[in-house]
Amino acid sequence: MKFVFDLDGTICFNGKPLSNTIVQCLKQLNKNDVIFASARPIRDMLPVLPKDFHSYTLIGGNGSLIYQDNKLLHAQTFTNQQLRVILKLVEEQEATFLMDSDWDYVYTGPKDHPIVHNLDQGKLAQHVAVDQLSSVVKILFITMKDYEILFTQLQHLDITVHEHRNEQLIDVSPRNIDKWSALQVLGIKPNSYIAFGNDANDISMFQHAAQAIMIDYHDQLSRFADEHVSYQEDGEKAIVEKIQSIYSETVYI
Repeated sequence: MKFVFDLDGTICFNGKPLSNTIVQCLKQLNKNDVIFASARPIRDMLPVLPKDFHSYTLIGGNGSLIYQDNKLLHAQTFTNQQLRVILKLVEEQEATFLMDSDWDYVYTGPKDHPIVHNLDQGKLAQHVAVDQLSSVVKILFITMKDYEILFTQLQHLDITVHEHRNEQLIDVSPRNIDKWSALQVLGIKPNSYIAFGNDANDISMFQHAAQAIMIDYHDQLSRFADEHVSYQEDGEKAIVEKIQSIYSETVYI
C-alpha cells in the first residue's frame, strides 16, 4: 500500500521544512511507497524536503509535474491558445499572478504577499518575463478586480480550476490535470494508496484512495475524507500517530 502526502498544511506548516518528527516518521516507510503531491512546483517542494527525500516520487503543480529519481518524468502544459485567452483575462481583470514552467517562473503579485515566502526558497530557478517561459504548467491568480467574475470566466475555459476562497486565490492547470491524474500516469490504481491532505486540490486523490485522512478541516474536502486529524489541537504528534497506526495495520507491499 502506498502513501500519498500533500505538503503545506498536511505534513509541513507555515512554509517551513518538514520537522524532524515528521521526517523520522516517514523514514519508517518504504521509499518506493511514499509519494509527495503538492500544489507547489517541484523547485519549491525541494527546499521543504530533506535532501534524501529529493529522489522520492514528487508530484508538483497539482499534478502537472512528476519528478522521479531527481529527473523530470512528466510535464503537462497549457496550449498557446489557452495562454492567449488567459492572458487576455489577466489584462481585463488587471490580475497579478504566479506563472510556473517546469522550473522557472513569472511573478507579478505584491512583494509583501505571503506566497513570496514560499517562492523559490532554494534560489534554484530564474524569475523571467512571460515570453521567456518555454512552457506553462500552472498559474496562480493572486489579485484581481473581481474574484467571482474571474473565477466564472476561467471555469468556461477547457482547463482545470481550483479556488482557494479563504485566501481569495485561484489556481489553474491544463485540462484534466489534478493529483489523481498524476497518480494514474505513475500507474497507481484506485484503492491502492492512503491519502493525506488538507485542501480542495486534494479532492481528486481522496476520491480514489483506499483511505483518505484530512488534516484539520476543509469544508469541500471533508465530504471525501474517511478520517480527520487536528493539527491545531494536537500538533504533529497526532499526525505521526495516525501514519504509524495505518502503517502497522496495513499489509505493506
